[in-house]
Amino acid sequence: MKAEVEKVIKEIQPNLRADGGDIELIDVTEDGVVKVKLKGACAGCPFSMMTLKLGVERYLKTRVPQVKKVVVV
Repeated sequence: MKAEVEKVIKEIQPNLRADGGDIELIDVTEDGVVKVKLKGACAGCPFSMMTLKLGVERYLKTRVPQVKKVVVV
């Protein structure tokens, strides 16, 4: 599952980088929790949690059904 999540993160990165941010995959747990680190403009953005839940998490769940949630570490 981690390889699938990495592939999807790479698909998302250009969108975040266009706004001066980035995302780094830290870990994927066996129970479907994806741990990420937000970088650049995303790290301090007040909308980062909205981007994470409505954008990143939703997209990951669609592409990798085993994903249960995405958290920032």
